[in-house]
Amino acid sequence: MNSHRAAAIGPLIRDWRQQRRLSQLELALEAEISQKHLSFVESGRSQPSRDMVLLLAEHLGVPLRERNTLLLAAGYAPVYLERALEDPALQAAKAAIDLILTGHEPYPALAVDRHWTLLAANAAVAPLLALVVDAELLRPPVNVLRLALHPGGLAAATVNFDEWRAHILARLRQQVRIAADPVLADLLAELLAYPASSVGSGSGRVPMPVVEPAIAVPLRLRVGDGVLSFISTTTVFGTPVDITLSELALETFFPADAATGAALRALAQTRRNDSD
Repeated sequence: MNSHRAAAIGPLIRDWRQQRRLSQLELALEAEISQKHLSFVESGRSQPSRDMVLLLAEHLGVPLRERNTLLLAAGYAPVYLERALEDPALQAAKAAIDLILTGHEPYPALAVDRHWTLLAANAAVAPLLALVVDAELLRPPVNVLRLALHPGGLAAATVNFDEWRAHILARLRQQVRIAADPVLADLLAELLAYPASSVGSGSGRVPMPVVEPAIAVPLRLRVGDGVLSFISTTTVFGTPVDITLSELALETFFPADAATGAALRALAQTRRNDSD
């Protein structure tokens, strides 16, 4: 047994288990191993096999990038590759992303990485980005959460800013807890430092009629003299074994009311007429 490697991997396994709020017994039962063996692994008294590292990482829900870190700490080679989205090996995935983004028009859709960096967007996103006050926020790499909550971003145009801010922060907090990513933790701290209420969204606020309980937290943006209301969904690739794909998400927005749908179709028709 290599005691140095055992000592390196053990605390990492323990940290992930504690982050998941699992006892040694609970994790051992889930992974179908003995609690004694898990205790020996965490304390550095036992060197886990490559398969054991992957088994524990699977039951702990460790992201693929961090699974490679666990393997390296245990003295094994990484098994998950990270390719650029333009890599020929990801051609089918890239085509699927383009198909979804384009096919979702005239409604907005975009692709982001694990840090919420904008990777791609369809044509329906452009009119929304035109609402951004501070052009520096649109310089690549563009972070969509910063864009949403920054006072110079979409905050001033967001009618229900307080509600949307709470939704974004709750989602990011959960992501930080799951991924234990310091970059996301820093992003969360940055967003929390922004003003909790937008002056722009509070002035001339358009009242939000309450007819029945909402089915999801909407995004309501003031565009011109009207308000566009959206509900959103998140799509991820199923069972990815590539780090890039495992960390990629598609954010698609749908009209929350008939007026928004009609307005988006009209904007799309205007774009088509302008391109003719």
